[in-house]
Amino acid sequence: MGPGLTEVLDEEKLTADALWEAVTGKPSAQTWYESVHSTCASSETEAAHKAEDERIYAPRRRRAEKAKTEPATEAQVQYLTTLAEKVGKERFDAEFAKVIKGATSPRALAGSAARRSRSGSKARARKLITALVGHD
Repeated sequence: MGPGLTEVLDEEKLTADALWEAVTGKPSAQTWYESVHSTCASSETEAAHKAEDERIYAPRRRRAEKAKTEPATEAQVQYLTTLAEKVGKERFDAEFAKVIKGATSPRALAGSAARRSRSGSKARARKLITALVGHD
């Protein structure tokens, strides 16, 4: 719908059938009724949506940013060590290289799984765990 078309809109009579007929000029073959709701895209409504989004998702975004800088927890390191033994060195190395994406020096690729897991952040440890568990 374009600007100026929703002022006289009766949402009670607006169905998917009516909308289809208005757009195509042909009657719809649909045999059930669905309501169609119009939404307001005014700047006030957008501001309210952004404020609600900020209220709900801001704590998650802050936690995610914090996890990028905090070191991996001991529980994550232990779990990654167990997973490394389970999936094998080659697979662990391949997934580890994908997760770090060149963020560390090639020297960091050497050493045990536990040592490499300790050098990463919580967020990277979480990604590596997901990659290793997801392909079992």
